[in-house]
Amino acid sequence: MENGDQDRLIAARYRLLHLLGQGSMGTVWAAHDEVLRRQVAVKGILRPPGMPDVAADELRERTMREARAVAALSHPNVVTLYDVVQHEGDPYVVMELVPSRSLGDVLQEQGCLTEKQGAAVLDAVAAALAAAHRAGITHRDVKPGNVLIADDGRVKLTDFGIARNVAEATMTARGITLGTPAYIAPEVAQGGDVSEAADRWSLGATVWAAMAGEPPYAGKNVMQTINAVINGDVPVPAGAGRLAPVISGLMRKDPAERLSLVDVRKQVYPLLPEPGTDAFEVRETVPLPVVVRPKPRIEPDAPLADDPGPLPFALTTPHPPAPRGRLASAFVLVAAVLLFLAGSGGGFALTRLAAGATLLPPTRQTVQTLPTLPTSATLRPRTASAVTAIGDQGGEFTMSVDQSWTTYAEQRAADARFPVSAVVHFVSGSGAYEVTVQRFPDYYPKRDIKAYVAGVRARWPGRFFGGERVPTPDLPGPRAEASTQFLYRTVEGDEPNALRRSHLSRVLPHGDDLWVVEVVVPTEQEDEARVRLFDAIASTFAPV
Repeated sequence: MENGDQDRLIAARYRLLHLLGQGSMGTVWAAHDEVLRRQVAVKGILRPPGMPDVAADELRERTMREARAVAALSHPNVVTLYDVVQHEGDPYVVMELVPSRSLGDVLQEQGCLTEKQGAAVLDAVAAALAAAHRAGITHRDVKPGNVLIADDGRVKLTDFGIARNVAEATMTARGITLGTPAYIAPEVAQGGDVSEAADRWSLGATVWAAMAGEPPYAGKNVMQTINAVINGDVPVPAGAGRLAPVISGLMRKDPAERLSLVDVRKQVYPLLPEPGTDAFEVRETVPLPVVVRPKPRIEPDAPLADDPGPLPFALTTPHPPAPRGRLASAFVLVAAVLLFLAGSGGGFALTRLAAGATLLPPTRQTVQTLPTLPTSATLRPRTASAVTAIGDQGGEFTMSVDQSWTTYAEQRAADARFPVSAVVHFVSGSGAYEVTVQRFPDYYPKRDIKAYVAGVRARWPGRFFGGERVPTPDLPGPRAEASTQFLYRTVEGDEPNALRRSHLSRVLPHGDDLWVVEVVVPTEQEDEARVRLFDAIASTFAPV
């Protein structure tokens, strides 16, 4: 939406007043609710350029679903969500209008927070997250930009993950991070679940930045920052004073060791401002214009309405009814009930039959619309590099991939299942399809393909199905064992919104390295995607 949309009426109820802010996923307006006559904030969700219609439909549906979930959350430290509507096919989220600045803006204006201000932010955001977690909601992107400092001194948490990009959500399930890199938890940066513990890490990182005046992790680019989060030491809080143990307790690499939100509030309680005082300066709020719709003007010479004439019934003085015996009264009552039942049921049946409809309720049908698979005509040779560290040799490769797909690279630290590796992701615009190339340097002779397959199974406890293995052509050059083709299926999330994915992999030994080329598609399209995507793409892979 542009400024020209001012005074536009959304869903016949919310009149836009002026622009509050605009980001990559939406535009926020101050608006007037013409039904309840109150000021609100309206966020219009933008359709990313080039997003296919199917993906846009999925974005719209997911926005509505997530908004309904967040609408059930009511807490003084959470920006309340009032409504979610569709207007001209686009979703709009209606929220509480809070005259405020973000914590990020406050830090730019005044620099680092004082100890009392840091304590107030920790206590308020911890309370907000605790309420959300009790409702089964994770925030997923706690950062200074999503913490609001109201003009009256209150602290509120906003933007509970509503309207995240569909492709972004799918990338998260595939191992690409969700959230702002400097504030995401290490396990999320490595492709793990976004959990309540991840929200606690982000809270600690947010207050770390608020006390130090800079993020806890910074790099020249996103991947450097993510690598620092995963592999670097947790920095000691700078300028945090007595808040340092709380921040360090939240920023533990092991999620199980992180401080609980209850303990966070207990520890900061003695540091909070005294009752009746505010941690942040109370600012004078600029009043929003009061919207008053003028009554329609009636011209002085407008003719009066015609005389409606006599009433369609005569007014008479009723005569008292003659007394009726008990038997007659009972007969009349039974007759009235029978007539009502026959009339209502018969009227319903006649109405349905006249319209040519069955008398039985319709059978509910759910038809899933799947994205359209790319064609081989859009595949183009691309060169990328899967290196685990600066100076790592032998990581370049070529492969034919759809030229419009987005590319991401990451380095994964060693864990109990796998050694250190580098992963290059190619993700379709809709997020429905993904190709990954993973390289494990110096995998041999300590490990073999059997160990890799066991690690994949362990990564999906209770959600792994299949696991068929068949021979596949080897890469040219020396190798420690024969290559294999590996097919398995996974279930991500819970019903009724679970995602069923098929993973088609070629596991390819090459020298001392192990390469894995994997194509991930909706299980419903597995057979078609095996030919049109997996065979067409994996067969072109070649290390340089």
